[in-house]
Amino acid sequence: MRIGEAAAAAGTTPRALRLYEARGLIRPPPRTSSGQREYGSAEIARVRVIRSLLALGLTLEDLRRRTHRLDLLVQDQPSASCAQRPGEFSDVVADRLATLDAEIARLTRLRQSLAAAAGGTPCDPDSPTGV
Repeated sequence: MRIGEAAAAAGTTPRALRLYEARGLIRPPPRTSSGQREYGSAEIARVRVIRSLLALGLTLEDLRRRTHRLDLLVQDQPSASCAQRPGEFSDVVADRLATLDAEIARLTRLRQSLAAAAGGTPCDPDSPTGV
């Protein structure tokens, strides 16, 4: 199938498919005689795994570093669970969790500072000062 059909089947856009190809997450598909990309079911399955991992909070760079392991998750479709493959992504997941924890802590401190600056009262949009 051509790129538009493949993107629709994988739940993404043609632009995303080209990006995944440029980043090395999917292999360049064969081309027709007119130069158009031709995707098969294996590529669609891989893109679905990529999309599910991105939705979990992993980044393109996280996935790029583990490109060689994506096929193992594709074989486990439809679940594509990292938990079913201990060790395959555990270091990437641990790093991403640490990053998320740090961001949550930063946002919590920011919220506390803002609440303290506002006098601990909820914002009142009708107030001339907004607090």
